[in-house]
Amino acid sequence: MNKPVYSSVFKVEFQDLVETKKALGFAYDVEAATFLRIDTFFNNNNLVEKVVPKELCNKWCQKRSYEAENNRSHRISAMRVFCKYLNDIGISAYVPPKGLTRKTTKYDAHIYTEDELKRFFSVVDKSQSVPSECPYRGVVMPVFFRILYTSGMRVSELRLAKIKDISLDKGYITIRNAKNHKDRAVPIYPDLVIRCINLKESIHLYSSEDEYFFMIRPGQAMPLVNVYRNFRR
Repeated sequence: MNKPVYSSVFKVEFQDLVETKKALGFAYDVEAATFLRIDTFFNNNNLVEKVVPKELCNKWCQKRSYEAENNRSHRISAMRVFCKYLNDIGISAYVPPKGLTRKTTKYDAHIYTEDELKRFFSVVDKSQSVPSECPYRGVVMPVFFRILYTSGMRVSELRLAKIKDISLDKGYITIRNAKNHKDRAVPIYPDLVIRCINLKESIHLYSSEDEYFFMIRPGQAMPLVNVYRNFRR
């Protein structure tokens, strides 16, 4: 996993907290990535003073329309950890209380029928690109969702995969720092290898090996919210 680069007014504090946790033996890569989202949130809200006011913290904790309760709970927990750390080092920060999220109910997986899958992929195949925002959506989404369906990969494992992680000649995707911090290979269904080759030739003629394979635009991975919104259309 690439090392996050923080840029907000709290960039030093984010980095210090991550390094402290890692020095204590924690992997802390997932948390470091969530801190990067908070860092971006601070920048987007023009935070220039080293203080986290209650109003800003509450804004971060608000539920998003596309968001599962577990994901929201994870976001709030990360903010709580960081704000407690700030208080410990003498910086004023509002700590979000516990109990903001409701207890999640047992999730019952929906098993799609053959007809539902046909209709779903028929709609996905009609995805249209938006030049100013998502110039590659029309060609990326049909391949992305088919690999997601056939591989069993997590959404973020696939959306963050880079060109160097996808071996098209051997037909597999390498997931970096997976369970137990080990890399693992996930086979690609043969028909989808051909689709991946066509996709690469379509949008990656001049891309480096470090480019995101399913990019929304050069240098930018497909955001999680884009996946959810396209899935729920």
